[in-house]
Amino acid sequence: MWLSDFRLVLADRVIDRGALRIEDGLIAEIREEPVADADVIGHGLILMPGMIDMHGDMIERELEPRPNVPMPMEMGLRDLDRKLAGTGVTTAYAAVSFSPGSTYGHLRSYDHTSAMIRALRAHRQHLLVDHKVHARFEVTFPAALAVVQELIAEGSVDLISLCDHTPGQGQYRNLEIHLANVAKAKGISLDEAAATVQARIEEKKRTVGDLAATLKAISQHCALHGVPLASHDDDTIAKVALMQELGARISEFPVTIEAAREARTRGLYNAMGAPNALRGMSYSGNLSAREAHEEGVLDILAADYHPSAMLPAVLVLARADRGGLAAAARLVTLNPARVLGLEDRGELREGLRADLIIADDGDVGYVRATFSRGRLIYSDGGVSIPVTRASFG
Repeated sequence: MWLSDFRLVLADRVIDRGALRIEDGLIAEIREEPVADADVIGHGLILMPGMIDMHGDMIERELEPRPNVPMPMEMGLRDLDRKLAGTGVTTAYAAVSFSPGSTYGHLRSYDHTSAMIRALRAHRQHLLVDHKVHARFEVTFPAALAVVQELIAEGSVDLISLCDHTPGQGQYRNLEIHLANVAKAKGISLDEAAATVQARIEEKKRTVGDLAATLKAISQHCALHGVPLASHDDDTIAKVALMQELGARISEFPVTIEAAREARTRGLYNAMGAPNALRGMSYSGNLSAREAHEEGVLDILAADYHPSAMLPAVLVLARADRGGLAAAARLVTLNPARVLGLEDRGELREGLRADLIIADDGDVGYVRATFSRGRLIYSDGGVSIPVTRASFG
């Protein structure tokens, strides 16, 4: 199947009026000019690789749209899958958490999170998007090492991140803001919130020796089995250094520009949220993704909690990037593919998977169609695509 007269977004440049051929689910040929009698005519629309989201928090919201109102797991997975396809995400890492003491309670317990991972694994072949598992572990979770070993042995996890949401550092380094948020979320007074927060701080102090040993053991196990490791909410140069020494390849959501600079210096990829980049600010008052981009230390954009922000964020950053759209698109395609070891996707290149997006860049940008392995998995009807040559699953 030929797609012609598109702006082809390659890894290093954009072909203004090019053509691309799909065969057997792969990119078979790329041309610098339109071809005659093509199956799909782009009329100047964007054709770029499908987006790779290394961190999406949306699964919990689909499974429990309101607190304590659970929906069938299969239905939640199906609905999330369709939303991702409609936003141009073709590879999605579901960021599931083992953090029973968090605000989300049972949703991040061992039993619930394990059930989510196994359900996703069981239904993966029936879904439109290529779903993978990003398991997030609170470093204070006592069973973290045992669960990591269990999941890796099952082949159920594709990325592991180590998180520390202890108040007073990382994402919650501003205690005044954190106390107000805890009080609001739990419906308690500021004094009660302060007591809860202080208890968490004291608990970490009591277990600091055990935490160091657990972190080292987890990192060694990940390295042994080739599972990528990420740090989370790095706020100091010292924390970045520690995580890099443990083998982390990615610094997720660095909260200060100093931490982001240090991560880049040490060879880590900095990943930040697309909603942050689109809005121009962090909702929690931390580092702006646009500031990181301007400094040249932003490597990856992730959906975080809102996949619809990914394409618009790329388009916003493309206007300020010296490399234009090609450079901005790498933040959601080639860069995550490289660091996550996905050698078969992430760019428009002959022989790679035909994971593709047709989009326009009007207003905030719109995904018009999405292909996974050359199969049409989403269309808004705005582009004529012969159903006999590319059908929905």
